[in-house]
Amino acid sequence: MLVSLNNINKFFNDNQILKNISLTIDENDKIGLVGNNGCGKSTLIKILTGNIEAEKDSVISIASKTTIGYLEQMGGLDSENTVIEEMRKVFEPIHNAIERLREIEIEISQGNNSSVDEYQQLSSWVEANDGYNTDVKIRMILNGMGFSENELNRTVSGFSGGEKTRLCISRLLLEEPNLLILDEPTNHLDFKTIMWLEDYLRNYRGAVLIVSHDRYFLDRLCTSICEIERGVLKRYKGNYSAFIHQREENDTRQEKEYEQQQKQIAKMEDYVARNLVRASTTKMAQSRRKQLEKIERIEKPFHDEKHAKINFTYAVEPPLDVLKVKNVDISVGSGAGRKTLVKDVNFEVRRGEKIGIIGDNGIGKSTLLKIIQGLLPHEGSVRWNINIKISYFEQESTNLNPNLTVMEELHSRYPILSDLEVRNLLAQVRFIGENVFKETGVISGGERAKLCFAIMMQEHGNVLILDEPTNHLDLNSKEAIETALEEYTGTIIFVSHDRYLLSRIADRLIELTNNGYREHKYGFEKYLDVLRAEQAEEKRIAEAEKSAKTIEKAKDKQVKAYRSKQQRSADAARKNEIRRLENEIEEFQLQIDALTEEISKEEVYSDYELMNRKCSEIDELKQKIDDDFEKIIELDE
Repeated sequence: MLVSLNNINKFFNDNQILKNISLTIDENDKIGLVGNNGCGKSTLIKILTGNIEAEKDSVISIASKTTIGYLEQMGGLDSENTVIEEMRKVFEPIHNAIERLREIEIEISQGNNSSVDEYQQLSSWVEANDGYNTDVKIRMILNGMGFSENELNRTVSGFSGGEKTRLCISRLLLEEPNLLILDEPTNHLDFKTIMWLEDYLRNYRGAVLIVSHDRYFLDRLCTSICEIERGVLKRYKGNYSAFIHQREENDTRQEKEYEQQQKQIAKMEDYVARNLVRASTTKMAQSRRKQLEKIERIEKPFHDEKHAKINFTYAVEPPLDVLKVKNVDISVGSGAGRKTLVKDVNFEVRRGEKIGIIGDNGIGKSTLLKIIQGLLPHEGSVRWNINIKISYFEQESTNLNPNLTVMEELHSRYPILSDLEVRNLLAQVRFIGENVFKETGVISGGERAKLCFAIMMQEHGNVLILDEPTNHLDLNSKEAIETALEEYTGTIIFVSHDRYLLSRIADRLIELTNNGYREHKYGFEKYLDVLRAEQAEEKRIAEAEKSAKTIEKAKDKQVKAYRSKQQRSADAARKNEIRRLENEIEEFQLQIDALTEEISKEEVYSDYELMNRKCSEIDELKQKIDDDFEKIIELDE
């Protein structure tokens, strides 16, 4: 057990945020913490990390061996340091110990042996903490998190907010706490980096507590899900998909039990009401009333909010061939500063297809959506067929008037709708109460997205073009929009980093890269399989090339070693056993050189398990060399 929380309560302004929460975190737990915005997730984490206090009757037990690492947004980075300097700070005690070892070695060479015991203790501690491979660890983590070798000497202040968050994650992974707490760790990460982080955390030797809206991430990583609803925490075994299934089953069962109990209570209350005043049945009625008082009432199933009801429809059926894009260049900027991101993009869209556009940030995905709508100038041809009506969801919702209220925004677009019709439409996307009178410039990103969905439902487009439609949405709203898109029979072209959405909706993918574009005539799950296979093949080729170079280098060293041994034999005769041991040491050293060369390569230190295996082999070879030297000293004596 690392942490135990019991009877955790928290009030803010007489409003109870957390109610009697209990949670135990054991070694190797991988826990996902979910719940609607404002449910108390952040409050619970702040209590766990000691940033705020729970109420007096709350009990928090943290084992003495527990070290907690918590990802705070851009927290604690020294903006004046370079990336490598910032990462090396994690290993400062180890580096200080190595520096002290060098000082003691100088003292011993000068005849001062007073620090021999300290040397042995420090040396054992450094070896136990793998202190001589810290730079290899740093490069492995940074490479996995998407930082190249060229960026190691860049100053932290020169990075964007998203890049600084990735640096914080990198430093936290290097610290290796046995309880790692991450808040939305997949924000600002591309597919390759997220996949690396998933694999790393799945093999992480410690517990992980994750707050995330990335359901694909929760599915691949978590062994249990904790949901906070109305201040109460419930824990479910399994990943996110298992949690959804169990919750639905629990709700169904609880609903039936609640209804059965309500019928039983109603019958008993009716009996008491009819028989309490009758002399002949008074005692039986009183007995029933006592039974009623003792009944443990089943609580009616309740969720914080109803699901949004989103439904996209259209009246005009488009032709079979919807869109042809030919030799289109994706470019940004203007004049001399105009830059082409991807050249000669070609694809066609047919009626009913659902096409996902993927690629790294800044590669031009949103620009492509605007180009095919004629909103940006471009080279090449974009041709839509007849009877096409486009409904467009823009990522930043800049098409909304920030000075109009939510009600006014809809009225300005559809003046024939009555106030009641507008409010009913907004209620479908869970815009209720006084929120409809807020200006669109002050509502949250999730609320703006829901307003745009309400507008799109009135547009009745037979082609939906969507730019990151699930950004800013809570889990319930994400599920609602996914269901709507899944049931929509028209054509969809959408950009998304949401792997759960891509997996559920896209039947075809267009991938934009720095080397051009690739069209994948299959869904997202097969795309991931193909991507992993390509990465494995690239790694195999790199390892084969590296192995060939290592063998050639070893042959060169063997020639030099042979000549060196001939020179030594000319100086003095050696006993056969000493010669054998020297040759063995030479062979062990060659192997160490080859392994050291390997672990300095990106393809090795970016593979966590492979890097650990190579370092273990080096340690074993060093021990064998030490043993052989001991034998040589004994033979010389």
